[in-house]
Amino acid sequence: MRSLKLSSSKQKWTSASGKRPPTRAEILRTTFLTVMMLIILAPVVWFVLSSFKDITDLSSRPPKILPTHWAFENYTEAFKMYNYKQYFMNSVFITSVATVLTLVINSMAAYAFSKYNFRGRDGLFVMTLAMIMIPLQVILIPIYLVVSSLGLVNTYWGMIIPAAATPTGVFILRQYMLTIPDELIESARIDGAGEFRIFARIVLPLARPALAVVAIFSILWRWNDFIWPLLIAQDEKLYTLPVALALLNGQLVVPYNIVLAMSVMSIIPVLFMFVFMQRQIIQGIAQTGLK
Repeated sequence: MRSLKLSSSKQKWTSASGKRPPTRAEILRTTFLTVMMLIILAPVVWFVLSSFKDITDLSSRPPKILPTHWAFENYTEAFKMYNYKQYFMNSVFITSVATVLTLVINSMAAYAFSKYNFRGRDGLFVMTLAMIMIPLQVILIPIYLVVSSLGLVNTYWGMIIPAAATPTGVFILRQYMLTIPDELIESARIDGAGEFRIFARIVLPLARPALAVVAIFSILWRWNDFIWPLLIAQDEKLYTLPVALALLNGQLVVPYNIVLAMSVMSIIPVLFMFVFMQRQIIQGIAQTGLK
C-alpha cells in the first residue's frame, strides 16, 4: 500500500509539473556541487567584503565577516592617492593589442598547419608543441636581450610583441580547424577565391569558438602578467596593475584597504568577459581536444 501511495504521488507530481521527480543520486550530486561552490567562493566573498573595510576592521581579532563601517572611500582613495587610472589604461591597452596580435598570428599559423601540406610540417608542429614545456624563466634573459637590442625596453611594444605568438594558441586553433571540411575550402578555390579571402571569410568565422577560447586565455595571461612588464617597464607611467599592486605591497606602511580595493577593480573586467563569453569558451574547449 505504501509503494502504491508513493507511485501515485510521483505520478501526480509528474502530471502536475510535466517533469519527473529528481532521483536520490541527482539530489546528492546537486547538494555536493552546491557545497563545493560555496567553499570555492568563500575566499572571493571574503576578499570583496574586505575591500570595504578600514584599517581597524582589517586588523581586528577575531576577524569580522562584515565591515563595521562600509568604507566606500577605499575606492575613491585609490584614484586620489595613486595613479590607478593610468595603471588600468596601460593594462587595457597592452592586453587588447596583445590579444589581437595573438589571434592574428596564431590563427595564420594554425591554418597553415591544418590545411597546407608542405615538407617538414609535422616536425615544425612538434617543435611548436615542445615549446609549451619550456618555462618562461629559461628564455627570459635571451628574450630580454633581443628586446633590448631592438630598443623596445621601456615601451609598450616591448611588453606586447614577445608574447604575441603562443604555442598553446596555435595548438587550440589548429585542432579546431582540422574539423573544418577540406571540401569547403576546395570549393571556394574553384570559385576563384584567394587564399586570404578563404581564410578571412570562411575559416575565421567557422573557428569563432576556438578564437574565443584563445582570446580569453590571452586576456587572462596578459592581464595577470607580472614578471615581463616588471622587467620592461622602467618608467612608472608604463606600469600595469599587477606591477603597481606589487610596488604598493613593498612600501614601508602598506595600505591594505587601498590594495584590496584596487585588486577588486582589477578583476572585474576579466570576470565580466568570462561571463559573457563562457558559452563560446565551453564550446571551443569541447571541440579542440583540450578536454
